Amino acid sequence: MKGFAEFRMPKAVFYGNDSLSKLGEQVSLLGKKALIVSDRIMEKIGNVKKCQDLLDEAGIFHVEYLEVNSEPTDVHVEEALKICIDNQCDVIVAIGGGSCMDAAKAVAVVATNGGYIGDFMGGKRPVEKRPIPLIAIPTTAGTGSEVTNVTVITNTKDDIKMMIKNPAFLPEMAMVDPILTYSSPASVTAATGVDALCHAMEAYISRLAQPLTDNMAISAIELIVNNLRTAYINGEDKDAREKMALASMQAGLAFTNASVTLVHGMSRPVGALFHVPHGISNAMLLPAVLEFTKESAVDRLADIGKILRPDLKTLTNSELADVTVNEVKKLCRDLNIPNMKDYGLDSERFNQVVSKMADDALASGSPGNNPKVPTHEEIVELYHYCYNYDFTVLETVAK
Repeated sequence: MKGFAEFRMPKAVFYGNDSLSKLGEQVSLLGKKALIVSDRIMEKIGNVKKCQDLLDEAGIFHVEYLEVNSEPTDVHVEEALKICIDNQCDVIVAIGGGSCMDAAKAVAVVATNGGYIGDFMGGKRPVEKRPIPLIAIPTTAGTGSEVTNVTVITNTKDDIKMMIKNPAFLPEMAMVDPILTYSSPASVTAATGVDALCHAMEAYISRLAQPLTDNMAISAIELIVNNLRTAYINGEDKDAREKMALASMQAGLAFTNASVTLVHGMSRPVGALFHVPHGISNAMLLPAVLEFTKESAVDRLADIGKILRPDLKTLTNSELADVTVNEVKKLCRDLNIPNMKDYGLDSERFNQVVSKMADDALASGSPGNNPKVPTHEEIVELYHYCYNYDFTVLETVAK
């Protein structure tokens, strides 16, 4: 690390079982009228009702926007914003996965600053006024959005996932209640869990890594590799769920301060153009990107290899870097992660848009934080490699 580093996080984090019970009390400290941003799945399984009941007990007026889906768009932001403004809401509660929290972050900023959410991408427009206070409540263990200053919103006109980073997007408060993750189906547990692993690994190898983010990233990686398979196989395993919730939050703190790298840069265009869930598109790319990056991040990947396989610490750093790639492949295989072809991406359309995807990936800025910064041509080649990627073919590790 050169010079000094900056580390940001919410003003308060409530972590642990039943931490959601503090919602009414904390909202009453921030405002009098709350907008709940969520989705229909959260409504169906009763999580929205839990929030409504807690706000009712505290005497807080509330309205809801429940139309967010797996890929938040500028349309969702505009619809939720109208409800927020029409009802003069002065606090926002987001409950759900990263999509719900990202949409809520966008509403919180635009509500006080005006304009279109895309105006704030790349710092083109400064955030001049404080956003509406946001309490973020995750129901999956993966995105870490409850503690990040990033929002990812799809521009529906141009089919671009806008990654917008600004301290204003950092929630006022996070409530990380592992009990809320018990309802996540196995497929969501796998996708969000690998997303958290990407956050942690990318933060650790990022050119912007620093000691505080390193600590968070390494802790998250260890928790994920030791608990994700269990949470995937048995969603009722309380210990695994608690540790994955903690890992997700730690990984979020790591990457929001050290940034993500090439995996996320390449993942967003796949999600925008083919509507692949974010965690799955990350998982499709992670092993291949690690292979591409390996020679430029041998020591860092070796550190991760020692965590993934503590029994192999006597290997050279180069060999341990290969171990890291192998163990990530095995994890993706065990979680039934498909490659792009098997997921169903149409090959003809893929070939038509792959150059655009590479352009969009580079434009996001994330690839510039990778230890090995790729060219446009290298990203196109990586996309083609990932299309038919075989998670069962392992690197040769010398003994």
